[in-house]
Amino acid sequence: MANLQINFAGIKSPNPFWLASAPPTDKAYNVNRAFEAGWGGVVWKTLGEDGPPIVNVSGPRYGALLSPDRRLLGFNNIELITDRPLQLNLTEIAQVKRDWPDRALLVSLMVPCEEQAWKTILARVEDTGADGVELNFGCPHGMSERGMGAAVGQVPEYIQMVTAWCKHHSKLPVVVKLTPNIADIRHPARAAKKGGADAVSLINTINSIMGVDPLTLTMSPATGGMGSHGGYCGPAVKPIALNMVAEIARDPQTIGLPISGIGGVSNWRDALDFIALGAANVQVCTAAMVYGFKIVQDMIDGMSNYMDQMGFTSFSQIVGKALPTVSQWQYLNLNHISKAVIKQETCIQCGRCHIACEDTSHQAISSSKNGQRHFEVLESECVGCNLCVSVCPVPDCLTLRDLQPGELDQRTGKPVSASHMDWTTHPDNPMRTASAA
Repeated sequence: MANLQINFAGIKSPNPFWLASAPPTDKAYNVNRAFEAGWGGVVWKTLGEDGPPIVNVSGPRYGALLSPDRRLLGFNNIELITDRPLQLNLTEIAQVKRDWPDRALLVSLMVPCEEQAWKTILARVEDTGADGVELNFGCPHGMSERGMGAAVGQVPEYIQMVTAWCKHHSKLPVVVKLTPNIADIRHPARAAKKGGADAVSLINTINSIMGVDPLTLTMSPATGGMGSHGGYCGPAVKPIALNMVAEIARDPQTIGLPISGIGGVSNWRDALDFIALGAANVQVCTAAMVYGFKIVQDMIDGMSNYMDQMGFTSFSQIVGKALPTVSQWQYLNLNHISKAVIKQETCIQCGRCHIACEDTSHQAISSSKNGQRHFEVLESECVGCNLCVSVCPVPDCLTLRDLQPGELDQRTGKPVSASHMDWTTHPDNPMRTASAA
């Protein structure tokens, strides 16, 4: 039976599925419901220092990018950190941790870049019995204009400085949450490690504007006729998040730094992608807000079944498994040849593959045969680009076939060569270097 238990930066959890710091973790009521549903951990919604209360807009805080059938693709929010009193949050955190001692409970924090402010709030959080803290250096809206959130996360020197303060003033594990609104994610991750961070989490939300109302020509969503850029998340950001997770996991200067993967995790397959590319657990927000907390059961069951089928007995066996296959472009095998294949028995003759290839690619799919509508790949023109596979509406109707060494490539008239550079053993591959070390 697969064992989903994890130890993330010294924090134990019955499974790797955590709720991210966000509206779903804003109060004890929500967190209790989450733990009852089976979530392995939560990161409590970001707390700020005592002072003037945080005031959120009382109008649209969320915006959505929907597919034509109204499936959510991307999600935008302009909500700030918790607007509930600090002491109320701390009291509830202490109670929840007492009631659920086997679950991971971290607290997200955001205060000004002043050492005393961090020292004060860290002591109060530590008194709750929480398992760790997550430093919110990623929020892209509202708080960043006040010199916090992404305003800190975009300056590696600030990340290192504040992280070092937190490690000095607290015994709790420190997780640094990184902003994607930066040119190279490796630099803030390196700064976090230099500051003593026990782990990093990423990605936080991406700066975004969702659109414009065509009737009023005002930004949408808007509150009282005005809008503000917000943070973008949901399924659409997953590829961006995966790349950034892999960049940190492969970086020789941060290899070994635990990573909590965030960004578009909606099911166990999404989670597997993050884990195989170096994350040690995942955090979920948008999917829980759209479908509710019980989705975690499908995640647990799906991951358990997958591990049993693959012969994995421990969750840690999957972490980073795909990293050695992440290459730099110049080391890709240019001798490899693929060709598209149409499975005629399942083709519905819609013609999308032909139109896409004819108009925008390599004119490698014919549209008729013996005067009849019929779609077939012209191997002499096909470059294996995968466009037709991507647009085909029928699962597995269009696939790519790899030509074997010695097989004739009709496009070039030359046999396929077997020689290539193996990136997995190349000395420039950081994962090979780390493994050898």
